[in-house]
Amino acid sequence: MNHTQNTRTGILPARIIADFCDQGLIKPGKQLDDDQIQPASLDLRLGEWAYRVRASFLPGPKSTVAKRLESLVLHRFNLMEGAVFETGCVYIVPLLESLKLPKGVSAAANPKSSTGRLDIFTRVIADYAQAFDKVTEAYEGPLYAEISPRTFSILARTGSRLSQIRFREGPPLASDKIIRDLNAKESLIAEGVANIDGGLALTIDLSGSDTDSPVGFRAKRHSGLVDVDKKAGLEASDFWEPIWQRGSLVLDPDQFYILASKEAVRVPPTHAAEMVPFNPLVGEFRVHYAGFFDPGFGHQSGHGEGARAVLEVRSHEVPFILEDGQIIGRLVYEPLTEVPAQVYGQGIGSNYQRQGLKLSKHFRPYDLSKR
Repeated sequence: MNHTQNTRTGILPARIIADFCDQGLIKPGKQLDDDQIQPASLDLRLGEWAYRVRASFLPGPKSTVAKRLESLVLHRFNLMEGAVFETGCVYIVPLLESLKLPKGVSAAANPKSSTGRLDIFTRVIADYAQAFDKVTEAYEGPLYAEISPRTFSILARTGSRLSQIRFREGPPLASDKIIRDLNAKESLIAEGVANIDGGLALTIDLSGSDTDSPVGFRAKRHSGLVDVDKKAGLEASDFWEPIWQRGSLVLDPDQFYILASKEAVRVPPTHAAEMVPFNPLVGEFRVHYAGFFDPGFGHQSGHGEGARAVLEVRSHEVPFILEDGQIIGRLVYEPLTEVPAQVYGQGIGSNYQRQGLKLSKHFRPYDLSKR
């Protein structure tokens, strides 16, 4: 059966994403990497050229990205051998992947987990787009990444993967009813009572129950260069300072923090989850990067202890006191059209299964003996 005749709705799993690539509905530009297709998403790769631009922009309903670039480009540089993206600058990079989506299928993009943990502000732009990270139904055309490192300058190259894209058949199905029904069937948090109101609430853990471990990390200013493709190559203490203070934390403006949720969450193989932007009216802070949670995250065949959500946090223009147990984000769950053959953590290079407070994969574990 042709996929466009399928009346099921929901997030499309890896099998359908692979079919889309075979059918030319996703055009990879060059052969896919072996692990590029995740259980319910596709990693997007940087192309050959990058453009330094004067400002962030959206093309709007009457223009392509390439057309808008003509008046905004400061300079162009090649990524084949690797190049530095400097903090405070805005870059546009055409991606290797382009789309020819069938009718009824749309897409949404998000920074990869490791991208968020490096404080790389990254968004995907499509031609004629009026919103970042959104690809409209039946879109045909190229994709671009907007990249603006905030804390660390980065080294990236053609093929580097900073963003991921998720495909949806039909309208979004996320709702509190779906979350409540799913939680009744199998608890979505390992301990405690789920707070479900506009999503599953996540609260910040500043209790420090493990006295030998920090409650978070604060990024150091003016650190070295991070190669986004090199795992465990950097000494964490050169880039981060641990936070030992318990109970509350003053968020300083323009500082970047890695914190963790109290809740150890589970995402069943039948569903995917996404952290949604949190209401700014409850405090002068934001969880800077919403993120995808693949099916199977923290689940481990239904008996998993869950995995805590790692949160990338910034204050707004003024210092703000964050208290232990304060709600800091919400997860929304959405069904897949079918259960993927492999889920998160099943030998597919999942870096953050069973995670607690954890820096990105680029850093060696923090040596706490330096306390």
